[in-house]
Amino acid sequence: MKNAAGTVTIRDISRKCGVSVSTVSKALNHYEDISPEKAEMIRETAKNMHYVPNTAARSLKTNVSHSIGVLFIDETGSGLTHEYFAAILDAVRDEAEKQGYDIAFIGRNLGGKPMSYLEHCRYRKCDGVVIANVDFESEAVIELVRSEVPVVTIDYAYDSISCVMSDNMNGGYTLASYLTDKGHRKIAFIYGEKTSVTNKRLVGFHRAMKERGIIIPEEYLVQGRYHDPQKSREATRQLMELPDPPTAILYPDDYSYLGGMIELEKMGLSIPKDVSVAAYDGIPMSQVLRPKLTTYRQNAEGIGRCSATKLIETIEHRSTCVPEEISVTGGLIEGASTAER
Repeated sequence: MKNAAGTVTIRDISRKCGVSVSTVSKALNHYEDISPEKAEMIRETAKNMHYVPNTAARSLKTNVSHSIGVLFIDETGSGLTHEYFAAILDAVRDEAEKQGYDIAFIGRNLGGKPMSYLEHCRYRKCDGVVIANVDFESEAVIELVRSEVPVVTIDYAYDSISCVMSDNMNGGYTLASYLTDKGHRKIAFIYGEKTSVTNKRLVGFHRAMKERGIIIPEEYLVQGRYHDPQKSREATRQLMELPDPPTAILYPDDYSYLGGMIELEKMGLSIPKDVSVAAYDGIPMSQVLRPKLTTYRQNAEGIGRCSATKLIETIEHRSTCVPEEISVTGGLIEGASTAER
């Protein structure tokens, strides 16, 4: 049954299910004080009746618009084709939608009119924002973080703001340890831009070297750029033309490794016979390369889900939600790109 406007209401669902309107509301909003079986029955009935929540009315009643902003800036120009961040943002969207929230991308331009991130967020009436892959020290980002808008950051920690972190230090440590366990002592690291993520990976790398009594010369540490194969290509040639070149190279991410792979082939060097390689992220592409790439897989889906969940918790329970730093664990994927030394 529908109302005069032809729209299915919560009252229609309550009559169909034989329960109260408040019980339907609790089921649709995922409250935990009704049985899972009853909640699932109500949600399934609502789905079959093609029920669509009246977000405008819900916003007036709760002062919550049920819209989450996403601030994501990719300076390499790859946008949502960046497999790692695309997986994170996809998981943010899925988890948000599951909890009844829509997603809006936040920028500094609207219809040709410049505006701050905070102004755009207010214009979109976002209840909160997930921030990823930006210049976290820029004034525009800090203005948003310090505003009244709830924020959760990814891979960057501010005071009094919740953040979700990949286990970057452990990732750097794990990759370096794996190569040393293969017998390598001359290990180079092409790292990304100097960010908190990079710093933690470098700390993990150096910790593994120190524990094993291995001294890494400065020329083995070369700054590249995340998601930039050309930078990795240039760094690879620089390393392999050293008087004493490395026997293994760590790359900033799987995609950047493509540049190194091309340059090594151009130099007539075989992977892993002449030089072992490993990278970071564990994106699907890394596993179709030949030889299959050894890489540290970041749990992108887990990071995305956790970010959305924490932000929604912050939005809905501001007075009791405690800011926290949440670490999401990844894991090593062994490939054929590394060999015993």
